[in-house]
Amino acid sequence: MTANEVHRHCIINLYQGVHMSLAKSSIDDLSSKEAWRLFKIMAEMVEGFDALSSLRNCVSVFGSARAEPGSPLYLDAETLGRLLVENGYGVITGGGPGLMEAANKGASEAGGTSVGLRIHLPFEQGCNPYVKTRIDFHYFFVRKLMFVKYAQAYVVMPGGMGTLDEFSEAFVLSQTKRIRPFPIILYDTKYWQGLLDWMRDSMADSGFISKQEIDDCCVLCDTPEQVLHHINRSVVP
Repeated sequence: MTANEVHRHCIINLYQGVHMSLAKSSIDDLSSKEAWRLFKIMAEMVEGFDALSSLRNCVSVFGSARAEPGSPLYLDAETLGRLLVENGYGVITGGGPGLMEAANKGASEAGGTSVGLRIHLPFEQGCNPYVKTRIDFHYFFVRKLMFVKYAQAYVVMPGGMGTLDEFSEAFVLSQTKRIRPFPIILYDTKYWQGLLDWMRDSMADSGFISKQEIDDCCVLCDTPEQVLHHINRSVVP
């Protein structure tokens, strides 16, 4: 065992002990657990890097957990997952139901990489059965790091505040040049056009962002085939 492997195992073992001791607390105690929390954060990062380090050419797909199986959006996400795998990409989602499940299903049934990055929430959502590689997170920001680090592109399907949060995070990182350029694709023009109009008419017209930044950071697509075409054209190897 190398020194790095020993270090990794020590941190993970420490994390597991700390996780057990904190499991009964629903709200972190900021006054007494800062040092332990630091080790927990480090361990989540190490575990994520270790599990995902072999991933290549993956696309992070986001969207509502509430989409029903068989709905048009569910079927589109499933088709997208399959097309991505058939064209040499893997799929990363939040591992939950709805559109996340659909993308994982398409990827898994096509025989490709299907990753689920789950977050611990007060009201747990089960991991969908189509995830082949699963990692659980306590901290949102560590989970976000994994989505960004191992993605060649973001596909943001219709969803709620969690989906919007992931879009905003990627947008800011791209806007400020904190990450390498990669496509951020908003799926379903009818759903997202109002947000982009507000960004242009309110944010840009108020001088808080430029319309060029909006155009540079994201694009609208309406079919899985359009998404695949844009990724193939835009991805930086």
